[in-house]
Amino acid sequence: MMKMQFYWLLLAAFLFLPRVADAEVNKKPFVIPELQEWKGSKGMFTPTTTSRIVCAGKDPEVARIAQQFATDYEQMFGRRMQVVQGGAAAGDFVLSISPDKRLGEEGYSLKITNRVAVSAPTSKGLFWATRTLLQLSEQQSDRALPKGTARDYPDYGIRGFMMDCGRKYIPMSMLRDYVKIMAYYKMNTFQIHLNDNAFHRFFNYDWNKTYAAFRLECETFPGLTARDGYYTKKEFIDLQLLADSLGVEIIPEIDVPAHSLALTHYKPEIGSQEYGMDHLDLFKPETYEFVDALFREYLEGSQPVFRGKRVHIGTDEYSNKKQEVVEKFRAFTDHYIRLVESYGKQACVWGALTHANGTTPVKSENVLMSAWYNGYADPREMVKQGYDLISIPDGYLYIVPAAGYYYDYLNTKMLYEKWTPAHVGKEVFEEKDPHIKGGMFAVWNDHAGNGISTKDIHYRAFPAIQTLSVKMWTGKDCTVPYAVFDSCRLALSEAPDVNFAGRIGTSPRAVYNLETLQPGMQTGLREIGYHYTVSFDIQAAREEKGTVLFRSPDAVFYLSDPISGKLGFARDGYLNTFEYQFYPEERATVSIVGDQKQTSLYIDGKLKEKMDIGKIYRSGGKDSMNYVRTLVFPLEKAGDFKSKIQNVEVLNYCKQLTIDN
Repeated sequence: MMKMQFYWLLLAAFLFLPRVADAEVNKKPFVIPELQEWKGSKGMFTPTTTSRIVCAGKDPEVARIAQQFATDYEQMFGRRMQVVQGGAAAGDFVLSISPDKRLGEEGYSLKITNRVAVSAPTSKGLFWATRTLLQLSEQQSDRALPKGTARDYPDYGIRGFMMDCGRKYIPMSMLRDYVKIMAYYKMNTFQIHLNDNAFHRFFNYDWNKTYAAFRLECETFPGLTARDGYYTKKEFIDLQLLADSLGVEIIPEIDVPAHSLALTHYKPEIGSQEYGMDHLDLFKPETYEFVDALFREYLEGSQPVFRGKRVHIGTDEYSNKKQEVVEKFRAFTDHYIRLVESYGKQACVWGALTHANGTTPVKSENVLMSAWYNGYADPREMVKQGYDLISIPDGYLYIVPAAGYYYDYLNTKMLYEKWTPAHVGKEVFEEKDPHIKGGMFAVWNDHAGNGISTKDIHYRAFPAIQTLSVKMWTGKDCTVPYAVFDSCRLALSEAPDVNFAGRIGTSPRAVYNLETLQPGMQTGLREIGYHYTVSFDIQAAREEKGTVLFRSPDAVFYLSDPISGKLGFARDGYLNTFEYQFYPEERATVSIVGDQKQTSLYIDGKLKEKMDIGKIYRSGGKDSMNYVRTLVFPLEKAGDFKSKIQNVEVLNYCKQLTIDN
């Protein structure tokens, strides 16, 4: 076993070295997800300054994908290839639609010789092929591609990710970046959970004070939309149009009749007095009138807000203490399945019909069920009833950041080696069972107010995207050992023109040096992600409260925070302050060291404070949650300070400094 791992590690190293000889047949190249079929030839194809992207035929979709490929190639590698119609020559990339229906809707073929021939039965397959070419290109300094032939196609049609935007506002800029990231790894389904609420035990058991949010602009019920972050209808439509252009489907989710506190905050009379105000009262006609009108706002018209072919209606975790309530829940579920279908959409539901077992019929034909917990919906029974399933088992695929239950980070090694969408909890179906349409993983932001940033979410979600894209595309037939995969994946980009993690290089080094920082200066860097050290020398002046040292679109680092005048930082609406404030004329060397767990302050090389994961107490101290104080350090622009700042150094690793006595 050790010898085999050593062999694969050597192969991985070989894949990332410049090719100096053409004597060997090329082994299957590393891409994510892994290629299904590869037949290697000898030698490399190296693009030249005259290489072009050639559209074979006059299909406008081929031309669109060619232009997208040219744009992405330029963003990643700094060279724009000309897009032309016909007349391919050696050195060109040739894109065409082929009649090979065996490749399916998303499959494609590559033939790399003295040119690169890409073909697919559909434009979507053609687009996925360009993602493979970009990944291959970024692994060689000369953008060379190994000669050979590939046929590639997914095992599962739905390969997805669900983001809880209800309990934590996720900016539209991040959602757009995630569409691009998912597309780069051939993940084609992005479910956006638009409403939810926190746990009322963290809010003194008072539903009126418990955090809840509905994130989409609403005109039918003015005031329903969250005030601390929401998406306009235009923004949400534009997100769907972007996603569609990149092969990704957006599934919007309005979660009812549980998880619905945002709705009952707006209209308390439709809340359940018996089961909690996060439950809608299913016995009141006003409940149906309200929810009908809410869905219709986004489904009606020739150009509806919900543009895709699917809409998720929630239907999860409602009380089943009384059979009459169960029957009402089943009738509610059936009603909204049919409402969504009346607008030409496929309805998606959370699996709950074992938990809500009853006699009231619920439509199953052409209904897509998210199979998350077998105790709530037994997957074999749901298939027997006629539902198609998305495999999203909570015990494998739920991330709940810093909560202490489910996963803080997915067990990617276990998933890579053992899981496929055929594994729905402990139930294991045959691979490619026609009722298992695919899989998803989810980020649930259960603990509203716990300090987690969008960067922290990304640090957890991105490795999962890379890993699970393999398991949903290539299934159980992966040939690359996990150790090699985990090493090689780190060398790949997030997506063209996306670096949400703020990575600057992979080798430990100084990535920025500046002798004197002037107020208002632009650094040329946006930020630096986890495992960094930012140091500077200061001769302090008396600064006004709120004085910024550095800022970026996502964070601010203060020389004097707005409340206490101490060193500190703000991001995602959270202000974190070190217990350190400069005297006027004080001279010191300041170092901030940050990773995914903590942010530390060193003065003159000695540790002054470590902000790690702490506890915050709610409801009079009866309940506590973890509180995270991390920082992806902002670098884009210097603030308007009076102090003298010199010898700024940014390292892309955590420098070892001294612990103060």
